[in-house]
Amino acid sequence: MVFMFEMKDRDGLARICNLELNGKALETPALLPVVNPKSYTIAPRRLKEEFKFNALITNSYIISKDQELRRRALEEGVHRLLDYNGIIMTDSGTFQQHVYGELGLDSSEVVSFQRDIRSDIGTILDVFSEPDFSKEKAEDAVRVTVDRAKAAVSIRGEMWLAGPIQGSLHEELRTKCAMEMSALDIQLHPIGGVVPLMENYKFVDLAGVIIASKKGLNPSRPVHLFGAGHPMIFPLAVLLGCDMFDSASYAKYARDGRMMFADGTMALDGMTEFWCQCPVCSTHTPEELKSMEEEERTTLLAEHNLHECQSQIRRVKSAIRDGTIWELAEKSCRSHPRLLDALRTLHRHNDFLERFEPLSRVGALMFTGSESYHRPAIWRYQKRFFERYSHPSCEVMIGLPESRRPYSRTYSDLIRKTDAHLVVLSSIGPVPMELDEIYPVSQIFLPERDDESYSSERQRIMERFSHDQRYGLAVIWEGEETLEFLSKMRTRVDRPFDIDRARVVAVLMMQFGPKAVKAVENQRLDYVKSKTVGRIRNVLVNGVHSFSIRAADGYFSLTDEGARLLHSVLPQPSYRVTVHTDAVPFIKKGSNVFSKFVLATDDELRPGDSTLIVDKDDNLVGHGRCLMNGEEMLAFKRGIAVKTRSGFPDDSE
Repeated sequence: MVFMFEMKDRDGLARICNLELNGKALETPALLPVVNPKSYTIAPRRLKEEFKFNALITNSYIISKDQELRRRALEEGVHRLLDYNGIIMTDSGTFQQHVYGELGLDSSEVVSFQRDIRSDIGTILDVFSEPDFSKEKAEDAVRVTVDRAKAAVSIRGEMWLAGPIQGSLHEELRTKCAMEMSALDIQLHPIGGVVPLMENYKFVDLAGVIIASKKGLNPSRPVHLFGAGHPMIFPLAVLLGCDMFDSASYAKYARDGRMMFADGTMALDGMTEFWCQCPVCSTHTPEELKSMEEEERTTLLAEHNLHECQSQIRRVKSAIRDGTIWELAEKSCRSHPRLLDALRTLHRHNDFLERFEPLSRVGALMFTGSESYHRPAIWRYQKRFFERYSHPSCEVMIGLPESRRPYSRTYSDLIRKTDAHLVVLSSIGPVPMELDEIYPVSQIFLPERDDESYSSERQRIMERFSHDQRYGLAVIWEGEETLEFLSKMRTRVDRPFDIDRARVVAVLMMQFGPKAVKAVENQRLDYVKSKTVGRIRNVLVNGVHSFSIRAADGYFSLTDEGARLLHSVLPQPSYRVTVHTDAVPFIKKGSNVFSKFVLATDDELRPGDSTLIVDKDDNLVGHGRCLMNGEEMLAFKRGIAVKTRSGFPDDSE
């Protein structure tokens, strides 16, 4: 069996991956339409050729219980049975057993049958755990599910195996189940037992279940959300790390005369206009569809639903590539109050979400509502500010009101007039003037009117700032009177405040941690600045170009000298990726670091971070920029982990 799952693009947990299985390809995120092997609403061949679904899911239990279907599937294979040459995933009958009661299924026979009909992806017979299961009952369901998965591994043959994650609403059980499944030779992990949550709009619970499962899963394996087939769910689910979905909703809704849209569902009977531009809606009016025979109408409504699902999947992929998945998810969650409830709970999981959050994104961070204040990018800024940042040696701090960005340009006159340390009391927390260019401080687009719903949180952050950062005197800016007051207090420091040096030191702290400051401590710093706006572009340490400040996000790109400086002051494993000996000669020549050659990493590394590349003896062999975080580098066996900026050839080379 030839199998590949490689990440090609990402925005936090959301990712675009290439899946190749038995010579067939699938790009995720992807929806797998459910096909009833006994009765098609839309023929599988059409799903692939017309609607571009490169994978589908069908039920092996239905096939096995129909004598003629069983015979044909065993003789011809499930692909010929369905007349479909894409990837076929088969379900095990778990949901049928859950709905109709004990069906007498043997877990080993279920897997063997899927293998024998040559499914590309077979699913174990797990135990469906209802949302109201007690912890004890859910624990038993997890135990049986994991035991069956262990047994299935040895009989799957060349078939790719799907091991569902169960555990009801008990998040610690979900994580435990995911960890135990990740330890097995299983290739895909559906999140099971969630259909009742979606049917009852319990999206808060759904989000908690997804995150709890992701916490325990191997990040290099695709995650499938069982039963999720409505386009309004896709953005949130992908944001949380789901790669694949399946559902028969496109057909079920059509039979009920309902049409799916990205922002909800509408009954055909209540529609007088079509605004959708899919092939169905652009060539028919609502009245024409209403007047058709039921079978023809059902087929056309199902086609519309599939087009709408594919359109939303494409929109999600575009958002991942553009770095706007949070904006899309926030807008999508406003399509239903219960989805909005789920969105508003995500900040509780920021410690996990931040681990996958890129250092920065292209373009501005666009606010869509008060929930935007709680995004992982803003949470990270606040966390690093309080954990890493120390203000310059300065007696006086002046707290400034929010203003146009960058703050240093807006307050340039004040910077020249005072030696006090200037800190903007911004909407996302305190921003010292020397940090005004880093992401997301300067790359954020807020409403002009402040959001009062965030005022208590902002007050808490400012109170912490006043306790953590110690100044001799702190005042709030009230115009020129503030300078007159400070002059009378005789609080002027002996030497002028050097904002350029302060910027270099502050960015080093925020980007690489407090110990990175030793790289420039007591060293002479010179600067190359842009001629138009006077921003620092290059930093020279003792006359040698060592760092460049990126215009896009205000963080440092390392030169070879900068990498050497950081390597000399940062202890292992800080901001290091350790590579296999076999890869060292290639990296020294500038080759990228592939994940399969990564031996160890710093847990603090995030996608987009600049990192040092070292061998097992901590010799510096190169430096570059991470495309994955540390745990992903160690988990994936394919794909680029670090895009090498420069290698360090041996002197003899």
